[in-house]
Amino acid sequence: MIQSYKQRPALEEKYDAIIIGSGMGSLTVGAILAKEGKKVLILEKHYTAGGFTHIFKRKGYEWDVGIHYIGGVQQEKSPIRRLFDYVSNYQLQWADMGEVYDRIIIGESSYDFVKGVENFRNKIVSYFPEEENAIDRYIELVFKANKVMGAFYKEKALPGFLRFLIGGFLKRPYLKFSDQTTYEVLSKLTNDQELIKVLTAQYGDYGLPPKQSSFAMHASVARHYFGGGNFPVGGSSKIVETIDPVIEASSGTILTNAEVDQVIVENNQAKGVKMIDGKEFYANTIISGTGVFSTFGNLLPDSVIQEHKLMESLQKVTPSVSHACLYMGFKSSPEDLQLPKTNFWIYPEDVDHDTCVARYLQDQNADFPVVYVSFPSAKDPDWSNRYPNRSTIDIITLVPYESVSKWKGTKWMKRGDDYEAWKENISQRLMKALFKQLPHLEGKVDHYELSTPLSTAHFVNYEKGEIYGIDHTPARFRQKFLQPRTPIKGLYLTGQDIVTAGVGGALFSGVITASAATGINFKKKIFVN
Repeated sequence: MIQSYKQRPALEEKYDAIIIGSGMGSLTVGAILAKEGKKVLILEKHYTAGGFTHIFKRKGYEWDVGIHYIGGVQQEKSPIRRLFDYVSNYQLQWADMGEVYDRIIIGESSYDFVKGVENFRNKIVSYFPEEENAIDRYIELVFKANKVMGAFYKEKALPGFLRFLIGGFLKRPYLKFSDQTTYEVLSKLTNDQELIKVLTAQYGDYGLPPKQSSFAMHASVARHYFGGGNFPVGGSSKIVETIDPVIEASSGTILTNAEVDQVIVENNQAKGVKMIDGKEFYANTIISGTGVFSTFGNLLPDSVIQEHKLMESLQKVTPSVSHACLYMGFKSSPEDLQLPKTNFWIYPEDVDHDTCVARYLQDQNADFPVVYVSFPSAKDPDWSNRYPNRSTIDIITLVPYESVSKWKGTKWMKRGDDYEAWKENISQRLMKALFKQLPHLEGKVDHYELSTPLSTAHFVNYEKGEIYGIDHTPARFRQKFLQPRTPIKGLYLTGQDIVTAGVGGALFSGVITASAATGINFKKKIFVN
C-alpha cells in the first residue's frame, strides 16, 4: 500500500521529476527542483521518510538513527547552513553542543576537541607541546584540501564535453590530497603515534581507519567540525518535516511504503518507474538516491546493465563499513542523569586504529576498535518538552556484515533466539563501555535495543548494511562514474556516493545533481549573494 508522508495525496501519473529514496540527497534535490516550480514525486520503500535522517519511536522514547551531530551550521553564512536554510525555507533550527563537541578517550587518557580553529589548535598543543609545528601544519593541510574541494565537485556537474575539456584541470589539485591515505599525510608531519591516533579519532564519521582512508575525506570531516557540533532542534525528523512543505508547495509528494521495482528505460532514455505492485509513474527526469550498488545492480533492466557494463563499474568500489547501534532509554531527565552533550569516542590504548580494526575483524571477541557514544536527548533543547523525565543514549560500534549474514532472509524482529543472543552479547559489551565512563548510569536503564547491519539493510536499503555508501579510499575519488549523470539519458544519481560520507556530503550532492539535471548553476544561485 502506498502512503504519503502527508495522508491521502493526489497522485498523478506524470511528474517533472521522480526521485527514488528519501535520504538527505533525495530530499535536497527534491526541494531545489520544487523551488524551481518542478512537480516532484519522492518514493520511499519504508513506512517512514528520511533515510539516515529518520527517527523511530518505541516504549515512550524516540531515537535518531543517523544524525548525531552536524558541523558548520552555527554560522549563518556558511555553505552548509545556507543550504539547509534554502531547502527548509529557514524552518530548520540548530542547537549548539557547547565548547567540547568530541571527547577522545584512549585507555585512561582523554583529549577534548573544542570548537573554534584556534581553540582546537591550542588545546591539542597543550596535550602535545613538542608537536606544535606538526599540529599547525596539519591544520594548514586540512584547510588546503578543503579549499580545492569545490572545483573537484563542480567538475561532476558539468556536461560531458566540458568535463572532457577542463575536468582534469579542475580535479588535479584535490586529487593530490585524495590520492594519499590519512596516515601517509600525518606520518610525514609527526612520528608521535598517539598524536596521529588522536587527530584521526573521528574516523568513525567516515568509516575507514587512517591507513585505508583518503586524506581528502578525513580533511573534510575535520574541517566540518572545527566550528563545533550542532543538533537539530526537535530531533532529526525536523529535516523531513521542514522540507516536505517546500516540495508540497509545487504540488510534489513524498510517498512512503512505495517500493520501486524498476526504472523504465526505452531506447536508453529513462521514462519513469514501475512500482512493486505494478503501478507506473512517468517523468523525463529520474533520480536515484539509493546508492550506486542498488541503482546499477537492482533498479535497471538486465539488458541496460549489460549494455553499459555497469557491474564492471561496481567492481571498482567496495561497500563501506557496517555497524551496530545500541539505543538506550532512561526514565529520568538528561539533567537528572547529568548527561553531557559531548560525544565520546572510546578506543583501546595498546595499538593504532588500523591494528585495532584488523584484530577485531579476526576475532569478534577482541576489544571493539571504536565505541562512539552520543547523548541526543541532552543535545536537543526541545527534548524535555516532548519527553519529560526521559533520556536517550546511542552507542555505536563497527560490526562486519559477515557477523550477521547467516540471518539474512529472516524477518525483521523475528530472526530467532540465536540472533537475539548475539545481539544481547554486543549490547552488554557496549553498555559496559558506557558504564566505565559514566558509572552512575548503571542500573538505571529502562529500555535498550540493538540495530545491526541487517536493520540498516532493511530500513535504508543498503544491501550489506553499509552506513556510508562506498568506502572512502584514495581509489574511490578516482572513479569517474561516481557522478550525477549516468549512461542512461534522464537518469541521475544523488546521495553520498557521488560526493562524500554523511549527511553533509549527501546534502551537497543534491546541489550537484540538481545542477546536472537542469543546467542551472545552483551553487551560484544558493551561495553567491
